[in-house]
Amino acid sequence: MRQERPGLDAFLVEHGLPDTSWQEGSELVTPHMIDVPLPNGGTRAEQSGFDANQSLVITTKDLVKVVEANKAILSLQAEGKPYNATAPMYLVSNLEEIKMSLISAATANARNRAKEFVKQDGVQVGVMRSASQGAFYILPPGGTSDGDDYGGVYDKTTINKLAKVVVTIVYNIEQ
Repeated sequence: MRQERPGLDAFLVEHGLPDTSWQEGSELVTPHMIDVPLPNGGTRAEQSGFDANQSLVITTKDLVKVVEANKAILSLQAEGKPYNATAPMYLVSNLEEIKMSLISAATANARNRAKEFVKQDGVQVGVMRSASQGAFYILPPGGTSDGDDYGGVYDKTTINKLAKVVVTIVYNIEQ
């Protein structure tokens, strides 16, 4: 593992992902087990060396470099290099800002809807009695918030996302 690491480091730097963006996990060594056939037709597990692993998490806002490096790592695997890459996770960096913006818009929208409900009855929407936030959804483009996702959904597989929030607002009705 340690012999292969300099090649991986060089690959990442070549793809614009400097070591300042890396977070190394612990090295893990486990026995490598193989199945050995038995003369009577069964098999038994036998140790044949060791497997070594270390995770490396890369954090960057340059998503183009992440996408390119993730695709390019396949060429290293084709050369027989023992590198594994999982699919990138794309997180929202300004999540609280987005939540506040959505809650603000949902609150204004709730008042407008309430006004539409009472328009024909000669009454007016009064002060807000209560408000609560329900589920918060970060969805892939075209995704829906249907289902039993009580706390919401957070898609980490796509770069582009759709954010939704559920709010419940109760208003007084005034004559």
